[in-house]
Amino acid sequence: MRCRSDRAAVQFQTHIKELTAADAEDRRIAFRVGIDVGDVIVEPHDIFGDGVNIAARLESIAEPGGICISSSGYDHVRGKVGVEFADLGEQNLKNIDRLVRVYAVIGDGARSTERAGKSPLSPPRLSIVVLPFVNLSGDPEQDYFVDGVTESLTTDLSRISGSFVIGRHTAFTYKGKAVDLKQIVRELNIRYVLEGSVQRSGNRLRVNVQLVDAETASHLWADRFDKPVADLFDMQDEIVSRLANELNTQLTEAEARRAERSPHPNSMDLYFRGVALMYKGWTPENLAQARSIFERALVLDPENVEAMVRIAHIDVIVSMASMTDNGTALLEAAEARVLKVLSLAPNHAIAHAALGSVLTATNRAVQGIAEFERALALDRNLSPAHAAIGWAKYISGRTAEIVPHINEAFRLSPRDIHAHRWMMWMGFAKLHLARTLKQSAGFVVCAGQRMNQEG
Repeated sequence: MRCRSDRAAVQFQTHIKELTAADAEDRRIAFRVGIDVGDVIVEPHDIFGDGVNIAARLESIAEPGGICISSSGYDHVRGKVGVEFADLGEQNLKNIDRLVRVYAVIGDGARSTERAGKSPLSPPRLSIVVLPFVNLSGDPEQDYFVDGVTESLTTDLSRISGSFVIGRHTAFTYKGKAVDLKQIVRELNIRYVLEGSVQRSGNRLRVNVQLVDAETASHLWADRFDKPVADLFDMQDEIVSRLANELNTQLTEAEARRAERSPHPNSMDLYFRGVALMYKGWTPENLAQARSIFERALVLDPENVEAMVRIAHIDVIVSMASMTDNGTALLEAAEARVLKVLSLAPNHAIAHAALGSVLTATNRAVQGIAEFERALALDRNLSPAHAAIGWAKYISGRTAEIVPHINEAFRLSPRDIHAHRWMMWMGFAKLHLARTLKQSAGFVVCAGQRMNQEG
């Protein structure tokens, strides 16, 4: 039965290609197929179970016209069907709490020698390897710090929602070797390479980094960090946190550019396009257009939790910025949407942050603070969540506590597009503190005068 499923998928894709062969390329219908073997619960109008969930996620990472199959399915059909498979390695599938080894069908029954051993699939989205940073100091004792930056950055990038980061043990096999991007793409099946160097001179430390498109070898982004040498572990933490924040933005924008070129954008392609649009600024036009794009993403995949969270986020922004007369309804819808996301993905850091924003906006700042704290426990680099905790504390009467939270947001993302908003919140808090201090001083003076008069 399992072999029949695989054969049926191949026959289906072949038939679709035949039916659409005469159509213009940008008008061809292209389907993706995912196959898994697992328990399935059948009800009159739906089916449930791990097998269904994994198959759905495999379908989402397949190329248009492609087929992805899990290792459990592959073990049953290997050598029994007239197709060849490419091993894509262990993949971190959305909303699946374990790694799943994935294989892609690359044959069509004819075992074409031209295609054998070559995968038609593009590397996974947001797939990246952090190559071991190079120690340019000439001091072997600095190796531990340089390797620590590489390892910590690998860990922090893996917290980016939807990312696929090559593990440190694999990445370190390239240490000390000349980088051959074509070989890395072939061996790791990734889209991006991050490489860097660390150099210490006197009391200063310089870190250079560059993000490279592994397929084209083009440089997408580069930056330099110059810091006075202080506590090395604190410095490592700051460098890694800032890099993770900046790379999140850069990788999202790179994925959005890829999606713009796709003739058949899928749900996640649209998601990246929407996020990149939000990065351009929260104008009414940008937010409306981004929301429309996220809605299109949900039409293609109703369980795209990333798109759900962003729609909820936009509704909170529009409501709190008085861009609508329907703010209350939007906040109610946002809360319902975020709660649905958390029922599907309980550890979604951005969803917890979005819920914190909803709670703060609806006079439940104390509960909002708890949600922001939960978000940061899952991803310490969410700079907007650090700032939002400060604002929620200001609203809840803990004005004096806002400053360290805003400062931490700036430490993580010093050139953030939301910097003006964070400064505004800081200004409100300091005005409030100054007014409170002045009133308190006036009370002391008045009380002292009264005592003198009575005396």
